[in-house]
Amino acid sequence: MIFNVSELENQAKYRLLNGGVTPRPIAWISTRSRDNVDNIAPYSFFTVASCNPPVLLYTQITQRNGIDKDTLKNLNETGECVVNIVNEGLLEKMNQTSASINRQESEFVHAQLDSCPSATVSPLSVKDSPVRYECTLRDIISVSDLPTGGTVILLDVKSIYVRDDLYKDGVIDQQDIDVVGKLGSDWFSLPSEKVELLRP
Repeated sequence: MIFNVSELENQAKYRLLNGGVTPRPIAWISTRSRDNVDNIAPYSFFTVASCNPPVLLYTQITQRNGIDKDTLKNLNETGECVVNIVNEGLLEKMNQTSASINRQESEFVHAQLDSCPSATVSPLSVKDSPVRYECTLRDIISVSDLPTGGTVILLDVKSIYVRDDLYKDGVIDQQDIDVVGKLGSDWFSLPSEKVELLRP
């Protein structure tokens, strides 16, 4: 079946992209507002943009009301965030933080999520996240401000936390890190099996 995107409505295009480009890593991004309210929200359009310098990239999909999410508002105000990696043990808490709540209410409180201070930025970190990237805002690139359009956010990585037992021989142990992936709709992938293939 071939879909001509010029003939599709917005949600159909979203579902075909969201359901086919999978599994995707989840950037669970914590920020702090100018009023010192701690925010955290998950974003599954997320990847590495550069290793030298170290830059992460995530995309905010434009909401139907056209209003930016709190994460981007806070980044514009303070320029700092933490990208917390989600493992299987944090999946339920992560999902709770995707709820739409009042801007003056903290998702950390709403989801009863354990936090800890970050090393180099002011936003809180997720205490049980196995890997965390403390970042500052590098750039915001608007692709489209239409409903389901996108805004690309580039983040400069300032420090990286890796749980002690996961850092072995200079790398993050892929056997023991149980990172969750995002599928389409309300589905997630769990790390039940891993396959190693050496490059030819």
